[in-house]
Amino acid sequence: MPPKRPSGPKAKAKPAKKPKARPLPPTPRGARTRALLTCERLRDLYPAVTELAHSDPFQLLIATILSAQTTDRSVNLVTPQLFSLYPTAADLAAADPARVEELIKPTGFFRAKTRSIIAASRKLVEDFGGEVPPRMEDLVTLPGIGRKTANVILGVGFGVPGFAVDTHVTRLANRLGLVSTRDPVKIERQVTPMVPPSEWTGLSLRLILHGRRVCIARRPRCEECVLNDFCPSSTTRPKHRRA
Repeated sequence: MPPKRPSGPKAKAKPAKKPKARPLPPTPRGARTRALLTCERLRDLYPAVTELAHSDPFQLLIATILSAQTTDRSVNLVTPQLFSLYPTAADLAAADPARVEELIKPTGFFRAKTRSIIAASRKLVEDFGGEVPPRMEDLVTLPGIGRKTANVILGVGFGVPGFAVDTHVTRLANRLGLVSTRDPVKIERQVTPMVPPSEWTGLSLRLILHGRRVCIARRPRCEECVLNDFCPSSTTRPKHRRA
């Protein structure tokens, strides 16, 4: 015989436990000082801008999705025609996928990217009235949008402090001795307390530019770097150390 079910009022289901935040590795000694110096030095070299061409948060969102695994230059070559044909989320949500694939093919992974930008556009139309939401918790519900992309959209599109961690930021944060992890979430959690929130967006964007132009992956140009007098990974030192 099947076991009897307990009689009486049903027991209330226990609320699901929130996953615990992953423990952070030890912060390298002197990391805060190096982070503040990095903010100061890079502020004199680079503007706090993204190299993705856009005129509003929607265009920035789509361009950022397209920028995965390719260069900003490649994205900027295809987005003018894409946005001319599909200027709003509603337009792109109703687009013919084959036509979108044809337009964005030079960016690579064009089938997956087409699915993402059309799905994200539909989500914007269905849940947010066709407008890009200015909150992290809403942005990460969009297809193709992770925390890194959301931080770019918040910082550049809405002026909300956000520290985006891409491959360049990961590389430089480790080389500069700000962190000792390659986990993007942990890097964000460790670096943001080191500098004022007003610096988060600018520091991230400038690290990206510096990583593309000077602190490149294979052979960093330490002899040209304005951070080489305090960077633990520098292969050279200036003749006269900065104060």
